[in-house]
Amino acid sequence: MKKYVESPPGDMIPNRSSSLSGDTIPSRSGSSHVPVLPMPVLFVGHGSPMNALEENEFVLGWREVARKLPRPRAILCISAHWETEGTQVTAMAKPKTIHDFGGFPPELYDVQYPAPGSPEFAREVSDCFTRVKVGLDKSWGLDHGCWVVLRQMFPKADVPVVQLSLDYTQPASYHFEIAQELAQLRQKNVLIVGSGNLVHNLGMVRLRGSDFNEPFGFDWAIEANELFKKLIAEGRHEELANYSALGRAVQLAIPTPEHYLPILYVLALRQKDDKLVWFNDRAIAGSLTMTSFRIG
Repeated sequence: MKKYVESPPGDMIPNRSSSLSGDTIPSRSGSSHVPVLPMPVLFVGHGSPMNALEENEFVLGWREVARKLPRPRAILCISAHWETEGTQVTAMAKPKTIHDFGGFPPELYDVQYPAPGSPEFAREVSDCFTRVKVGLDKSWGLDHGCWVVLRQMFPKADVPVVQLSLDYTQPASYHFEIAQELAQLRQKNVLIVGSGNLVHNLGMVRLRGSDFNEPFGFDWAIEANELFKKLIAEGRHEELANYSALGRAVQLAIPTPEHYLPILYVLALRQKDDKLVWFNDRAIAGSLTMTSFRIG
């Protein structure tokens, strides 16, 4: 199984302007402007919080993807680890680094990811939505579903980051529908990142050795992962939103929805001509997959 599937050379995307409001970029000569291409969208399987510190194939995969991205003016992250009643967006200037986990080495709790927030950008995100009122939150911060990944992708922590919460009271179809309203941000140099895991069943985790990231997947986990990949590649979004009807393997893969829902936010933003690129396509610990993808 390939760790990373490369796009054709013709899929390279020029750098975008860092302007907050413009939708064009200067040509190389500086004498004319060309339309901005949509910013790619990412779904990242984040796995263990220890990926913030470790050097492994998944971390290298994240870095390689980030290296090929245009520099974003802001990042919007939809993480499995922020569930709320209603939908919220972080709106503080200096979001705290949240260590929302237990039982890990002390050095992990010392890690800080001091990326700035942006109340202005938070309002811009909130204003995208017409079907739902999105609140401006000033208490959350950046949880590990967000900062563990971004620390490896953008180690300088110099790009503003805001998080969008998951409304746990709503069905999967609702999340796919409201996510479509974020499409305009792709034209405004915003990187949208969904962070979760395609297959995520912590109750059935089994280790073959001491390394949590050693490749190993139960048959049902691999079956579910391959089915998800097929449906994603074929754009069968209605079936993906109605995942509970996809059989026993998928039911084991998604015992609770929070790690799956960020995928729907990313898929809702796929445009007709967007390429789909898979990376970090591995099963680990028996019942998780790190499978990730880039759209655009």
